[in-house]
Amino acid sequence: MQTLKGPGIFLAQFMSDEAPFNNLKSICKWAASLGYVGVQIPTWDARCIDLKRAAESKDYADEIRETVESCGLQITELSTHLQGQLVAVHPAYNVMFDGFAPKSVHGKPKERTAWAVDQLKLAAKASKNLGLNAHATFSGALMWHTVYPWPQRPAGLVEDGFKELAKRWLPILNAFDKQGVDVCYEIHPGEDLHDGITFERFWEATGKHTRANILYDPSHFVLQQLDYLKYIDFYHSFIKMFHVKDAEFNPTGKSGVYGGFQDWVDRPGRFRSLGDGQVDFQSIFSKLAQYDYKGWAVLEWECCIKHPEQGAEEGAPFIKDHIIRVTEKAFDDFASTGKNPSLNKKVLGIIN
Repeated sequence: MQTLKGPGIFLAQFMSDEAPFNNLKSICKWAASLGYVGVQIPTWDARCIDLKRAAESKDYADEIRETVESCGLQITELSTHLQGQLVAVHPAYNVMFDGFAPKSVHGKPKERTAWAVDQLKLAAKASKNLGLNAHATFSGALMWHTVYPWPQRPAGLVEDGFKELAKRWLPILNAFDKQGVDVCYEIHPGEDLHDGITFERFWEATGKHTRANILYDPSHFVLQQLDYLKYIDFYHSFIKMFHVKDAEFNPTGKSGVYGGFQDWVDRPGRFRSLGDGQVDFQSIFSKLAQYDYKGWAVLEWECCIKHPEQGAEEGAPFIKDHIIRVTEKAFDDFASTGKNPSLNKKVLGIIN
């Protein structure tokens, strides 16, 4: 077994135009002052990184890494959540998702998709240049509008949908494979990959591609009412990244899983700061240690009540206190009689 790494923090929700959140070095100093030892970097935010330069210039990638390390931190992973979303967008969502892409491709779905695919391929090279072995992203969605269908889905729709999704992602997965980096899809409502079954269907459609893996975030499973502990039992071999995020689900006589189109603060299912929700992190960290998870524990702060800075301040010690230093010996080793084939035969009643 191996002690997992952390605490890390995903920078996306904290970046702003105000110091110390307005550039990579200053936000890293802030994160280090709170006790974090790793940062996950959003590649769409130019205040953090120039993705194209990081992919094309090892010298620039080294500068980014050295900036982070000068603050006493490591880069945990890069993220392309926004770009990954654009690999597959149903036309009903075109207007809303245009905001994730440059203005030059707004209103041009094919060009926007091509831009997103190129971004992912750049992220593969940038990850390699930074010495990383895992990458965070979203799958995008072609079928989400049919998740609770009426009228019923046409026969073969789901199979065709995953076939098309895999077709779009296979060149990207191959690009990451060439660089020796795993693609970790955050399993998330709104994405076609939103639970265990959908991940399996996608993985099968890619020909069981070895680079198709999972970013595990239990908060999304609380909101779906999915057993997030058994999920680890089923998919631990695919879990290569971990977002530490809390959530709660408090259904009422008026609203449940779907939320009634309410704002986050009024929904029965809400994301919360660490320790304020219902996620059993003690059991999660135990299972990840049991299954020899080798990655990072990274705070993703999303809370509809608490201020982000307070959430970040509380998050580092929370994660640190939950990280299990795994044992290097069995608790009953003191009573061991050592390896003795002759003794084993006597215990087994085997007569020579």
